[in-house]
Amino acid sequence: MEFLTDYAGFLLKLISVAVVIGFLLAIVASGKRKSQPGSLSITKLNETYDAMKAELDRQLMDKKALKSVEKEKKKKAKLEKKSQKKESKGSDVQEVEKKRLYVLDFDGDIKASAVETMREEITAILSVAKPQDEVVVRLESGGGVVHGYGLAASQLQRIREANIPLTICVDKVAASGGYMMACVADKIIAAPFAILGSIGVVAQIPNVHRLLDKSLIDVELHTAGRYKRTLTMLGENTDEGREKFKQDLEDTHDLFKRFVSGQRPQLDIESIATGETWYGSEALDNKLVDVVMTSDAYLVSHYSTAEVIRLAYKQPKGMAERLGLSFFSVIEQKAIAWVGKLAQSRGY
Repeated sequence: MEFLTDYAGFLLKLISVAVVIGFLLAIVASGKRKSQPGSLSITKLNETYDAMKAELDRQLMDKKALKSVEKEKKKKAKLEKKSQKKESKGSDVQEVEKKRLYVLDFDGDIKASAVETMREEITAILSVAKPQDEVVVRLESGGGVVHGYGLAASQLQRIREANIPLTICVDKVAASGGYMMACVADKIIAAPFAILGSIGVVAQIPNVHRLLDKSLIDVELHTAGRYKRTLTMLGENTDEGREKFKQDLEDTHDLFKRFVSGQRPQLDIESIATGETWYGSEALDNKLVDVVMTSDAYLVSHYSTAEVIRLAYKQPKGMAERLGLSFFSVIEQKAIAWVGKLAQSRGY
């Protein structure tokens, strides 16, 4: 028994040393993470669609009908190839390349953290895209912080500035900061019951000054600059501070309205910049969108005429994440996602 006790103690010490060493290695590796390049995942959606269709044909058709369909496909492909050769014969013009649709997914949280991967995806696309191509962004966001979504909208403007057509598809929601992003597009497509709009600004700050005052707790706040801090959570707020805070909100709202109206001049900005939201069909009536359709229907309509490619940039995982030491980071992300969903459900 004494031997087992000593052996158990030795194992605990060994495990403790291993954990400490692993923790130190994780810290060192995390510091190097930013210098490591990420990876770009590319999926050819045409091939995925064709594979699903072929599988259904195999499962649902009898052998004779299936053979006939495959024979017709080969015949059609042969005729198309022959036609292309005939058109290019006798000239130096090379075979016309198919139009490409580059598909990106943006699932926005309060901080618009997805902009970190989207900026890399856009950079990759702009390095190869041609004017006849198109970028399609499947956007889902109920909005969030101004600077985060301002940066996201600026990233989308890079596509417009490169003269590449940009289409935004909204299947569920593009409100507030989400609509700030969407309005940059040449064309906005929304599902019939997608939620759009919420062109407004909101801010709320809890204040526990009276509770602290009752508990005989003083809070001192020292600032240099008249409006360095307008409202606080702990100190006593003043009418002047409240007015300044409200004015800042109004200024941000005016900036938001000017941005949206600059991107979509057809909008009656004063009538729609009330913070209200509309469903897809109503948004069409208010000129917030251009077409009512799901993103799936839009992509399927291009499978026969264009090469549809989905891109997804993946950030490199540091040693800390691989060892499961990013627990608090995961909790933060989950909390942000939960608060975002709660805000959307309450119409913020």
